[in-house]
Amino acid sequence: MTNRTIEPHEVQDWLYDGRELAFLDVREHGLYGEGHPLFATPLPYSRLELDITRLVPRRSVRVVLFDDDESIAGKAAQRLAAIGYGNVHIVRGGSRGWKDAGYVLFAGVNVPSKTFGELVEHTCRTPRISAAELSRMMEDGHSLLVLDGRPFNEYRKMNIPQAVCCPNGELAYRIHELVPDEKTTVVINCAGRTRSIIGAQTLINLGIPNPVFALENGTQGWYLEGLDLEHGSKRKYSEVMANEDARARSEWLAQQLDVPYVDAVTVLDWLVQGECSVFLCDVRTEEEFNTATLPGAQHTPGGQLIQATDQYVGVRGAHIVLFDDDGVRAPVVAGWLRQMGHDAYVLKQTLTQASGFNWPEAMVPALPLLPLMPAKSVHDRIEKGQCIVVDVRASASYRAGHVPGAVWAIRPRIAEQLQGRKPPFILVADDPGVAALAALELPAEAYLLEGGMDAWEAAGYPLMATSNVPPDAERIDYLFFVHDRHDGNREAARQYLAWETGLLAQLEPREHDMFKPVVVPVRP
Repeated sequence: MTNRTIEPHEVQDWLYDGRELAFLDVREHGLYGEGHPLFATPLPYSRLELDITRLVPRRSVRVVLFDDDESIAGKAAQRLAAIGYGNVHIVRGGSRGWKDAGYVLFAGVNVPSKTFGELVEHTCRTPRISAAELSRMMEDGHSLLVLDGRPFNEYRKMNIPQAVCCPNGELAYRIHELVPDEKTTVVINCAGRTRSIIGAQTLINLGIPNPVFALENGTQGWYLEGLDLEHGSKRKYSEVMANEDARARSEWLAQQLDVPYVDAVTVLDWLVQGECSVFLCDVRTEEEFNTATLPGAQHTPGGQLIQATDQYVGVRGAHIVLFDDDGVRAPVVAGWLRQMGHDAYVLKQTLTQASGFNWPEAMVPALPLLPLMPAKSVHDRIEKGQCIVVDVRASASYRAGHVPGAVWAIRPRIAEQLQGRKPPFILVADDPGVAALAALELPAEAYLLEGGMDAWEAAGYPLMATSNVPPDAERIDYLFFVHDRHDGNREAARQYLAWETGLLAQLEPREHDMFKPVVVPVRP
């Protein structure tokens, strides 16, 4: 097994040497979001064994771990070795060593995708419309179709008046049913910028005859203009089948972007040989995915796969194989991923055809199971002072309501946080796997509250809410500037948009060259 410290300049060389690399930032979400290398994939230590095989399926691949000071990376390396990852390296000096070597740390999340969106707008000159202009067109009764390119759960939180939810990955598949005629102006929006740009440029690249615009700065721009947003809307695309025109446009675009198609036999050979990392990505809707998919595939709705690629694919240089059952959505998404520098393919067979092959199941490491303790037993032990309740849910969930007297803790710090406290420890979690991993850090046996907080509340036991516990400084799982922009904080929204538009200026030449946006010719 290889497990050594590697210098920052070596990591930089590995990122661009054409070989596969899993560059993993094992800090928690809040610390990662404050500053990380551009192409580092977020994999918090609190979820390491839960997500590693999904993000890094091939255990012999080069793995590089990044943190603040090598301490958490060292623990993560030991855990990965225990489950069979044999080529693990740690960045010397962590984030400080990275900066001292002269390399940039990027704030925020999904930074490669957002950077790519800015580059697409710059390269393709994607038409945009301001919130004020769109509002005037609405007031004047202009023929408009406003489409929100985010998933339905995001759309329901806040949306532009009149907007219909149609996630970007569905646009090529459903636009013919949504737009009433060729003269209607189509505007794509998201919460900020990226999905507005990518959605609008997708329709333009497909050759849709309508005028198409990206809403500048999305719902945040609308809000900053002093305009009202809707909340809880249920407007969304209808369940329709793709027509031949949609397939023809998608196939034509795939040809323009040199998107390769690959047959199932070849993909299965890749998987069996084990010489490259393979990601099977189902780009359809959640409802379709839950009805049927391929063994070993993950649900990667097309728009989100472009918007947040680092949440689904943790290996640079891997083979990303996209599939659908309509021949429309996967080619469009693959075209964008290839422009982002990924080795993306489209499965030649439809889902129905591919299902006839013998696909291997994904290998998931076994986790220890914590013994369960019912809510009544936990309550009785608390009353008698016979246990310590440890809440390992998100800090925001703890603040909203927790078992009175419970301690908030998180895996990287749980041993320190519980130092001097007397077991037994009873863990509270939304995901039992997160509790099991946290318990690995404890010297004493731990239990899991059976049924979690739902069971506690159902039994009629009290909850306690806190506005400043844990204090903000300890909430390493929470990235404030990403969340505050949606909570009525106009200054946070302005700062976020300035951050997004400033990403291109931070790129080094090799980072810039990884992205290859294409100006697609006008479809005849």
